[in-house]
Amino acid sequence: MEFVRTVAIALITRTVVFALIATTWLSGEHAMSADGLITLRSSFGPEATMSRLEAEVRARGMTVFAHIDHAAGAQAVGSPLRPTNLLIFGAAKAGTPLMQSDQAIGIDLPLKALVSQDEAGTTFLSYNDPAYLARRHGLAESAKPVIEAMSAALNAIATKVTAP
Repeated sequence: MEFVRTVAIALITRTVVFALIATTWLSGEHAMSADGLITLRSSFGPEATMSRLEAEVRARGMTVFAHIDHAAGAQAVGSPLRPTNLLIFGAAKAGTPLMQSDQAIGIDLPLKALVSQDEAGTTFLSYNDPAYLARRHGLAESAKPVIEAMSAALNAIATKVTAP
C-alpha cells in the first residue's frame, strides 16, 4: 500500500510541475526550464525579432559570429521547418575570464540565441541562462560578477527585442 501511495504522490507532483511550466510557457512570461533555457514570447515575427536582436547585440558592442538559418538548411534537403534561426555572438571581454576559470565553458561560448516560431505562428526568443552555465561548469565564485553582468545584459537585450 505504501508503494502505491508513493507512486501516486510522485505522479501528482510531476503533473503539478508540468502544469506550472506549461502555464508559464503559454502565458508568454519569462520561463526557465530545468535545463537552464530562458524563453520569451516576442511581439514580432521571426524575421523582425532576429533583425532587432542582431541590431541590439551590435549596438552593445558585441561581435556577431554567425547567423544560422536552420529552416533554410532544412529546405535545402527538402524538409519543412518553421522559422528557426540561431545567432551566435559575444564579447571576448566577458567570455575570456570565464574560460580562464574553466576552458570547458568554451563549449557554451560564444553566447547563442534562438528565434523560432511555433505551429500557432507565435515567435519566441530563447537563450541559455549564464547562471546555469556557471553551475554546469562549476565556475569559481570569482566568476560571479561576470556571470551576473552577462545575465543582466542578455535579459535586457531579450526584453528589448521582444517587447513592442
